[in-house]
Amino acid sequence: KSGLDPGGAWHAWGMACLKAGNLSSAREKFNRCLKPPMDLNQLNHGSRLVQDVIQYLEAIVKPILIADDDYFATLRELEGTLRTRSLSLEMMCEGKIQHNCYYQECLFYLHSYGTNLAIISFYMRHDCMREALLHLLNKESPSEVFIEGIFIPSYESGKLHMLENLLETIDPGLESWGVYLIAACKHLQRKNYYHILYELQQFMKDHVRAAMTCIRFFTHGAKSYTELGGKQTWLLKIKDHLKVYLQEVSRSSGRKKMAFTFRKKMSATDVSRHINTVDLQMEVTKFLHQCESSGTSQMTSSSLPTLFGNNNMKMDVACKVILEGKNIEEGFGIAFRVLQDFQLEATEVYSKVAKQLVKQQKYSEIRQLLKCVNESGVAAKNDGDNIILNCLNEFKNIPAEDLDNLIQDMDSDENKIQAYVMCNKLRSAYLVSVRQEKARAVQLVQHVRQLAESSGDDVVKAICAQWL
Repeated sequence: KSGLDPGGAWHAWGMACLKAGNLSSAREKFNRCLKPPMDLNQLNHGSRLVQDVIQYLEAIVKPILIADDDYFATLRELEGTLRTRSLSLEMMCEGKIQHNCYYQECLFYLHSYGTNLAIISFYMRHDCMREALLHLLNKESPSEVFIEGIFIPSYESGKLHMLENLLETIDPGLESWGVYLIAACKHLQRKNYYHILYELQQFMKDHVRAAMTCIRFFTHGAKSYTELGGKQTWLLKIKDHLKVYLQEVSRSSGRKKMAFTFRKKMSATDVSRHINTVDLQMEVTKFLHQCESSGTSQMTSSSLPTLFGNNNMKMDVACKVILEGKNIEEGFGIAFRVLQDFQLEATEVYSKVAKQLVKQQKYSEIRQLLKCVNESGVAAKNDGDNIILNCLNEFKNIPAEDLDNLIQDMDSDENKIQAYVMCNKLRSAYLVSVRQEKARAVQLVQHVRQLAESSGDDVVKAICAQWL
């Protein structure tokens, strides 16, 4: 008469029937007020009313387990748990759920009015992981339901191995779980749970991604190459994963193509290149670890460069290796291989090293660097000259004797003149200019005279004028 919503009354009546033990009558009353969710895959446990019903029914069952004496009850529960653990999971569920009318009643309400997440969570609460997984597969629920309902509860309660065993039992090839496993990996990465991620990737036999996780274990948080020296086992693990992947690829290419849809793929040449990178990183690590231990290391930078970074970082590694040895020659070989293997801009690296040596006032080592560059066999004609010019561009205050030695080491007279002009040594620039072929010499001396005039160097200006 008053037009009020009767839902609340039907729900209260249904709950009263439940409490009285009249299950069939309760079903009839709840049928008038409970509705199935619009979307079965929504990430919640359904309406509050359904949750109240389930909570009440689950609470009824618990006192059945408790005997008169609490101590004996606990022992009996433990004994029962151990016994059911050793049986198969199906038996466990049969014993606990299928033979209990209240649990069956829970399942009726969940299947009629609950979401997939609510059903799966119910199974998980009662140690029926297999049923939870089969329900997920049958309903083709999205990966979010798997993460929320099964995956998070499994690793939080230390049952990840149990989950892995079941996934394999239901589908030995794991193909039907591919979408869910990839989602689980992304979830762990977001949470920064890299140890669980690595464990899962090994279970998935996803060797390429497992190798990538090992790279993170190797590089993450290291402040020095001494620290990296202690983490070299991760480099060996990267190699192992990549080698196993190569074996699997070569085995499957002989047979019919295997449908590894969810495992990361990589071409054999790329894998071989990565193995080569790992080998080189091992050499770099040993060398720099040794340098740090013997105290020859000077170059410090905010982040520790490794060969697993971008090209700029690889160039930093090459610089570090050249600079941190006892002398330039000691690390040059390894640095040269880094430059060759990754096809890096060698002159840029050598110039960086030279500038660092000028800062450290090690002028004789710049000459040693130029000797190594020229002897490497791949240096272009002007590489050595360009390295010196780049240095002079930045540092005008190199001591006169060292400056002369560096410029004398240059190959091209043109570059020597340019260097002398940069350092404002116009007399020296004039002396080299007049040695050139006549027409070119005239041009060069005229240029030097103009510079002398603008800088107010009357002596050089007069010499140039007289020669001209």
